Amino acid sequence: MRYDPHRSPRVASHRRGSTLTTTFRELGILPETAEALEAVGIMSAFPIQEMTLPVALSGKDVIGQAKTGTGKTLGFGIPLLECVTVPADVEAGRAVPEKLTNAPQALVVVPTRELCQQVTNDLLTAGKVRNVRVLAIYGGRAYEPQVEALKKGVDVIVGTPGRLLDLAGQRKLDLSHVRSLVLDEADEMLDLGFLPDVERIIQLLPAKRQTMLFSATMPGAVIGLARRYMSQPTHISATSPDDAGATVANTTQRVYRAHSMDKPEMVARILQAEGRGLAMIFCRTKRTAADIADQLAQRGFASGAVHGDLGQGAREQALRAFRNGKVDVLVCTDVAARGIDVEGVTHVINYQSPEEEKTYLHRIGRTGRAGASGIAVTLVDWDDIPRWQLINKALDLGFPDPPETYSTSAHLFEELNIPAGTRGILPRTDRTRAGLSAEQVEDLGETGGRGRKSAATATPVREERPARTRTPRQRRRTRGGAA
Repeated sequence: MRYDPHRSPRVASHRRGSTLTTTFRELGILPETAEALEAVGIMSAFPIQEMTLPVALSGKDVIGQAKTGTGKTLGFGIPLLECVTVPADVEAGRAVPEKLTNAPQALVVVPTRELCQQVTNDLLTAGKVRNVRVLAIYGGRAYEPQVEALKKGVDVIVGTPGRLLDLAGQRKLDLSHVRSLVLDEADEMLDLGFLPDVERIIQLLPAKRQTMLFSATMPGAVIGLARRYMSQPTHISATSPDDAGATVANTTQRVYRAHSMDKPEMVARILQAEGRGLAMIFCRTKRTAADIADQLAQRGFASGAVHGDLGQGAREQALRAFRNGKVDVLVCTDVAARGIDVEGVTHVINYQSPEEEKTYLHRIGRTGRAGASGIAVTLVDWDDIPRWQLINKALDLGFPDPPETYSTSAHLFEELNIPAGTRGILPRTDRTRAGLSAEQVEDLGETGGRGRKSAATATPVREERPARTRTPRQRRRTRGGAA
C-alpha cells in the first residue's frame, strides 16, 4: 500500500510554504501529547506527519520517506510515545497497572550522537505532560550514568548501534519488552556500515512489535532490510507537486568557483550578509574545520567547531552554545550534517565540495527547515569541479559550470545581499555574542584510549605510567671477554 500525495487535494493544500490547517488534535493523538506540543508552539502537522500518524497510531508498520527538514521526527515520535504505558495512562483509565514496567518499551536506533541528542530532546518535549522517561544512549560518555538510569527505569531508548549492543551484551539493557522499533536515517546507517549491528539489535527484540523505518533516501540495502524485518509496511512518501526536486524549494542555492586562498575572506564577508541569522559551515576534513573555526574567531566572529578530533564534551559544548545563541557560526564536518535541527539557521556554507549528492542534500538541509527559507552557498575549488559536476548532474541543480568568484566580485555582494564595502573582519560594534567560552564544558566521564582529546582543553590526555618497582639492571662494558 502506498500513499500518493499528488492524488490527495487535502495533502496538496498543506504543501510546504502554505498555511497548515490540520492540527495534531484533529489527527487523534492523546490530549496530553497535544498539550505538550502546544506548550512549545507546535499546533499543526506537516505533510509527512499528517500522512504518517493515522497509520502509525493504528500499530501498522511504516516506511516513511521525506526530504530532510520536513518533520520526520514527530512523524514517528508521537506514535512511539503513545505505544508505551506510563502511570499517567493508568490514572486516566486507558491502561491497567499490570502493563507498567521499568524496562524499555520503545527503541529508536540512530546513526550519530548528534542525531541521538536531537531525537531525545524532541521526544522529551512531546512526552513531557505524560512524564515519559526517555534516555539517550551513545558512545563518548561514561557507562555508569547510563546503567544507573536503566536500573531506575526507562520507557523509551534512543541510541546508536555500538553502545546499544555493548549494554545489551553486558545484560545491562533489557530489550525483551520493546513494542515499537524505529530506524531513523536508515540510509546513513548503511553508509556508516551499521546495518549488520542494526540486524543484531533487531534479533534481540520480540518478534511481535511495530517497526517504523524513516529515511530521506531508500537504497537497495535499506529496502532489503525492510523486507526482512517488517510486516506488510505502508510506504508513505511525502512530496509536493511544486517541490518535486531533490532539494526543498524554499532553500536558495548559490554555487561559486573559488580559490582556496581566498575562501576565508569570502566566508567572512558572506557571514555579514543582511538578514543573516545562525550559520553552519561544512568542511570535508577535521583539520580544515578546526582551522576555519580558529580563523573566524580571530576575525571577530563567535564561532565553534564540531568534528571527530574533539571530545564528546567539547562537541556538546559547541552545540549548546549554538542553540543558545552564544555562538552564531558553527563549523562542522559531515558528522553533524544529520541531527542538528536548530531554529534560525539562515545560511549554510559548503566550504569544501561534498563527496557525493546525498552529503550535499543533508548539509543544505540544515536550513530551510519546517517551512522556513534559507540560503545555501557552495564554494568549489578548481580541483573539485569534476566532483561537483557529478553532484550537479545527479540532483539536476542547474549549476554545471559555477562562475569564477572572488571575495571582491560584484555578483557575490549582489546575490547574497552583502553590504557594499564589507571587509573580512567583523566590526567591533557587531561583536555582541558571548562566544564559545561562555558555555561550560560538561564532564561526561568520556571513554576512549591513549591520545583521546579531553573535553575542556581539546589536548591529548596522556596516560600516567606506573612507578618503577625494581632497580634497573646494571651493564658493565667488557673487551675481549674480560671485565
